[in-house]
Amino acid sequence: MAATGLCSVQKAAGAPDKTRLWAMMETPMAILNADAIARTAADPNSRLSVLVMGTNDLARETRARQTRGRAGMLPWIATCIAAARAHGADILDGVFGDFNDFEGLRAECEQGRDMGMDGKTLIHPGQIEICNEVFAPDPAEIAWARKIIDAFDLPENIGKGAIALDGRMVELLHADIARRTLALADAVADNAI
Repeated sequence: MAATGLCSVQKAAGAPDKTRLWAMMETPMAILNADAIARTAADPNSRLSVLVMGTNDLARETRARQTRGRAGMLPWIATCIAAARAHGADILDGVFGDFNDFEGLRAECEQGRDMGMDGKTLIHPGQIEICNEVFAPDPAEIAWARKIIDAFDLPENIGKGAIALDGRMVELLHADIARRTLALADAVADNAI
Protein backbone atom coordinates (compact mmCIF):
# COMPACT_ATOMS: atom_id res chain seq x y z
CA MET A 1 0.00 0.00 0.00
CA ALA A 2 1.36 3.43 -0.87
CA ALA A 3 2.29 5.69 2.01
CA THR A 4 -0.52 8.13 1.26
CA GLY A 5 -3.01 5.27 1.25
CA LEU A 6 -1.60 4.04 4.54
CA CYS A 7 -2.00 7.50 6.03
CA SER A 8 -5.63 7.64 4.84
CA VAL A 9 -6.35 4.31 6.53
CA GLN A 10 -4.84 5.56 9.79
CA LYS A 11 -6.89 8.77 9.67
CA ALA A 12 -10.05 6.84 8.87
CA ALA A 13 -9.36 4.63 11.88
CA GLY A 14 -9.07 7.72 14.07
CA ALA A 15 -5.35 7.37 14.78
CA PRO A 16 -3.90 10.64 16.13
CA ASP A 17 -1.24 12.31 13.96
CA LYS A 18 1.43 11.48 16.54
CA THR A 19 0.78 7.73 16.16
CA ARG A 20 3.70 5.95 14.50
CA LEU A 21 3.87 2.51 12.92
CA TRP A 22 6.36 -0.26 13.55
CA ALA A 23 6.91 -2.88 10.86
CA MET A 24 7.70 -6.42 11.96
CA MET A 25 10.52 -7.99 9.96
CA GLU A 26 9.60 -11.61 10.62
CA THR A 27 9.31 -13.45 7.32
CA PRO A 28 11.67 -14.28 4.47
CA MET A 29 9.58 -11.99 2.25
CA ALA A 30 10.08 -9.10 4.69
CA ILE A 31 13.84 -9.64 4.60
CA LEU A 32 13.87 -9.80 0.80
CA ASN A 33 11.84 -6.56 0.71
CA ALA A 34 13.56 -4.76 3.60
CA ASP A 35 14.57 -1.84 1.41
CA ALA A 36 11.05 -1.30 0.04
CA ILE A 37 9.51 -1.58 3.51
CA ALA A 38 12.01 0.81 5.08
CA ARG A 39 11.69 3.20 2.13
CA THR A 40 8.14 3.84 3.30
CA ALA A 41 9.60 5.52 6.41
CA ALA A 42 11.18 8.19 4.21
CA ASP A 43 7.67 9.48 3.42
CA PRO A 44 6.49 11.45 6.47
CA ASN A 45 2.87 10.70 5.54
CA SER A 46 3.44 6.98 6.07
CA ARG A 47 4.08 7.27 9.83
CA LEU A 48 6.41 4.25 9.63
CA SER A 49 9.26 4.96 12.00
CA VAL A 50 10.59 1.64 13.33
CA LEU A 51 11.51 -1.78 11.98
CA VAL A 52 11.33 -4.58 14.55
CA MET A 53 13.20 -7.83 14.05
CA GLY A 54 10.88 -10.77 14.62
CA THR A 55 13.67 -13.27 15.18
CA ASN A 56 11.49 -16.06 16.60
CA ASP A 57 9.17 -15.94 13.61
CA LEU A 58 12.14 -15.72 11.25
CA ALA A 59 13.58 -18.85 12.83
CA ARG A 60 10.30 -20.67 12.33
CA GLU A 61 9.82 -19.45 8.75
CA THR A 62 13.40 -20.14 7.64
CA ARG A 63 14.07 -23.21 9.80
CA ALA A 64 17.18 -21.47 11.13
CA ARG A 65 18.40 -22.72 14.50
CA GLN A 66 18.41 -20.15 17.27
CA THR A 67 21.95 -20.41 18.59
CA ARG A 68 24.17 -18.20 20.71
CA GLY A 69 25.70 -15.62 18.46
CA ARG A 70 22.80 -15.97 15.98
CA ALA A 71 25.12 -16.88 13.10
CA GLY A 72 22.24 -17.87 10.83
CA MET A 73 20.37 -14.62 11.41
CA LEU A 74 23.20 -12.11 11.17
CA PRO A 75 22.86 -11.51 7.41
CA TRP A 76 19.12 -10.84 7.79
CA ILE A 77 19.64 -8.58 10.77
CA ALA A 78 22.36 -6.64 8.94
CA THR A 79 20.15 -6.27 5.86
CA CYS A 80 17.36 -4.77 7.95
CA ILE A 81 19.73 -2.44 9.80
CA ALA A 82 21.10 -1.15 6.48
CA ALA A 83 17.57 -0.66 5.12
CA ALA A 84 16.42 1.18 8.25
CA ARG A 85 19.44 3.48 8.23
CA ALA A 86 19.18 4.15 4.49
CA HIS A 87 15.67 5.49 4.95
CA GLY A 88 15.80 7.16 8.36
CA ALA A 89 13.99 4.53 10.42
CA ASP A 90 14.94 3.19 13.82
CA ILE A 91 15.34 -0.55 14.33
CA LEU A 92 14.78 -2.78 17.34
CA ASP A 93 16.30 -6.20 17.86
CA GLY A 94 14.09 -9.23 18.47
CA VAL A 95 13.33 -10.78 21.83
CA PHE A 96 15.66 -12.98 23.84
CA GLY A 97 13.46 -15.84 24.96
CA ASP A 98 15.32 -17.22 27.99
CA PHE A 99 14.40 -14.56 30.53
CA ASN A 100 16.52 -16.29 33.21
CA ASP A 101 19.73 -16.17 31.15
CA PHE A 102 21.04 -12.69 31.93
CA GLU A 103 24.50 -13.40 30.51
CA GLY A 104 22.97 -14.48 27.20
CA LEU A 105 20.67 -11.47 27.16
CA ARG A 106 23.58 -9.10 27.77
CA ALA A 107 25.61 -10.73 24.99
CA GLU A 108 22.73 -10.46 22.52
CA CYS A 109 22.03 -6.83 23.50
CA GLU A 110 25.71 -5.98 23.03
CA GLN A 111 25.75 -7.73 19.66
CA GLY A 112 22.66 -5.80 18.58
CA ARG A 113 24.07 -2.48 19.74
CA ASP A 114 27.43 -3.17 18.09
CA MET A 115 25.58 -3.91 14.84
CA GLY A 116 23.65 -0.63 15.03
CA MET A 117 20.35 -1.52 16.67
CA ASP A 118 18.54 1.21 18.61
CA GLY A 119 17.15 -1.12 21.25
CA LYS A 120 15.65 -4.53 21.88
CA THR A 121 12.14 -5.84 22.35
CA LEU A 122 11.69 -7.56 25.70
CA ILE A 123 9.42 -10.23 27.10
CA HIS A 124 10.04 -9.90 30.83
CA PRO A 125 10.48 -6.98 33.24
CA GLY A 126 13.67 -8.62 34.51
CA GLN A 127 15.29 -7.84 31.15
CA ILE A 128 14.77 -4.06 31.28
CA GLU A 129 17.77 -3.12 33.40
CA ILE A 130 20.32 -4.99 31.27
CA CYS A 131 18.80 -3.69 28.04
CA ASN A 132 18.83 -0.09 29.26
CA GLU A 133 22.39 -0.47 30.50
CA VAL A 134 23.64 -1.79 27.18
CA PHE A 135 21.75 0.52 24.82
CA ALA A 136 22.12 3.76 26.79
CA PRO A 137 25.37 5.68 26.30
CA ASP A 138 27.80 5.10 29.16
CA PRO A 139 29.44 8.01 31.02
CA ALA A 140 32.66 7.74 29.00
CA GLU A 141 30.73 7.95 25.70
CA ILE A 142 28.79 10.95 26.97
CA ALA A 143 31.97 12.73 28.10
CA TRP A 144 33.71 12.08 24.76
CA ALA A 145 30.63 13.29 22.85
CA ARG A 146 30.60 16.54 24.84
CA LYS A 147 34.32 16.99 24.24
CA ILE A 148 33.87 16.59 20.47
CA ILE A 149 30.99 19.06 20.30
CA ASP A 150 32.80 21.57 22.51
CA ALA A 151 35.93 21.31 20.34
CA PHE A 152 34.01 21.93 17.10
CA ASP A 153 32.26 24.90 18.75
CA LEU A 154 35.58 26.66 19.47
CA PRO A 155 35.99 29.77 17.29
CA GLU A 156 39.19 28.42 15.72
CA ASN A 157 37.36 25.23 14.63
CA ILE A 158 34.16 26.73 13.20
CA GLY A 159 33.79 25.61 9.60
CA LYS A 160 36.49 22.96 9.76
CA GLY A 161 35.69 19.50 8.46
CA ALA A 162 38.21 17.77 10.70
CA ILE A 163 40.25 18.62 13.78
CA ALA A 164 42.82 16.96 16.02
CA LEU A 165 41.48 16.12 19.47
CA ASP A 166 43.45 14.22 22.10
CA GLY A 167 45.74 12.75 19.46
CA ARG A 168 42.87 11.63 17.22
CA MET A 169 41.52 12.92 13.94
CA VAL A 170 37.89 13.87 14.52
CA GLU A 171 35.59 14.75 11.61
CA LEU A 172 32.26 16.54 11.45
CA LEU A 173 30.59 13.15 11.13
CA HIS A 174 31.89 12.41 14.64
CA ALA A 175 30.19 15.60 15.84
CA ASP A 176 26.92 14.30 14.34
CA ILE A 177 27.41 11.00 16.17
CA ALA A 178 28.21 12.93 19.35
CA ARG A 179 24.99 14.97 19.07
CA ARG A 180 22.99 11.78 18.66
CA THR A 181 24.76 10.26 21.68
CA LEU A 182 23.87 13.26 23.82
CA ALA A 183 20.28 13.30 22.57
CA LEU A 184 19.97 9.62 23.45
CA ALA A 185 21.50 10.20 26.89
CA ASP A 186 19.03 13.05 27.49
CA ALA A 187 16.09 10.90 26.35
CA VAL A 188 17.16 8.05 28.64
CA ALA A 189 17.55 10.49 31.57
CA ASP A 190 14.11 12.03 30.89
CA ASN A 191 12.36 8.65 30.55
CA ALA A 192 14.26 6.54 33.07
CA ILE A 193 12.40 3.39 34.01
